[in-house]
Amino acid sequence: MKFKYMYQKVVDLKSNEKTQAEWMLSAAIGELQAEQRTLENLIEDKARASAAMLSEGASSMLRLQELQRYVDHLDRCIKSKLGDIESAEMNVEHKQSQLSTRMLDEKVWLKAKEKAKAGFEQQILLREQNELDEMATIRFAMKAQRA
Repeated sequence: MKFKYMYQKVVDLKSNEKTQAEWMLSAAIGELQAEQRTLENLIEDKARASAAMLSEGASSMLRLQELQRYVDHLDRCIKSKLGDIESAEMNVEHKQSQLSTRMLDEKVWLKAKEKAKAGFEQQILLREQNELDEMATIRFAMKAQRA
């Protein structure tokens, strides 16, 4: 007799939910990394523009103003990107929390399945022992009749 867990579909569902939560966390981490790379690029652009302003020296005032406006624009972009990164970090934390919940749910159901299987196996062993006991009783009774 084979063990068949009546709530196997629930166990499968919980496993699928956990896998989906892992994918969502992976996607959120990817988004965070992309935001961080963009921030790094903005900071590098600002450093290059600032260096260009310093190297221009006695260059035209118009060129210096243009570079300053670009640096100011990059500052605004960096500030905005820091907000995006904070939002992406919060999203990663949220997805980690969801994954933890899904993992706990799956663990609970797997533990319930293990308990049910252990109970089933115990019943099988008990049934086999009862059958062996009955066979021993019959043999004893037959030996007693012969003697």
